[in-house]
Amino acid sequence: VLTAHNGCLQFEVEVRGRMAHAAIPDSGRDALQAAVALLNALYARNDAYRAVHSKVAGISHPYLNVGWIEGGTNTNVVPGKVIFRLDRRLIPEENIDLVEAEIRDTIAQAASALVDISVDVRRILRANPLKPLPGNRPLVDALKRHASTLLGEAIEDSGTPLYADARLFGEAGIPAVLYGAGPRT
Repeated sequence: VLTAHNGCLQFEVEVRGRMAHAAIPDSGRDALQAAVALLNALYARNDAYRAVHSKVAGISHPYLNVGWIEGGTNTNVVPGKVIFRLDRRLIPEENIDLVEAEIRDTIAQAASALVDISVDVRRILRANPLKPLPGNRPLVDALKRHASTLLGEAIEDSGTPLYADARLFGEAGIPAVLYGAGPRT
């Protein structure tokens, strides 16, 4: 019985340099090397996120993941463009606008040190976290009671690091509960 879930922001980051032949690399600007600088800055945020803890049982801390990277044209060519997509999970206590500003600022600061490199950031997903809302107790208690009877064991309520459409009810002020979502572990 889930009363809260993480939020999620996803971005596509395009890093553009100037393609060049590997025999004369100084005639170009390596977009992959520039992307690595951005990725290092972003992943450094994960260390800080581990120090932030949610008060919702079942949800630990915020985190960031880069799950897709594409770039370059051939082994002997300095990459002129690299695109990567990142996923930032928010705990219920975080403000999605502040988190988005932090991600954009981290990228902008890292990009400001790069010469002849341009960076575009496009948000591709914005999903608020579901926060436990007052008024959900009757439903939570009924689900726990019936699930305990059916499964023969005590069922607890908690949050989950997943995100789901339940957030839409929460955003509208409607108490929401997820039941059976995600792995039972």
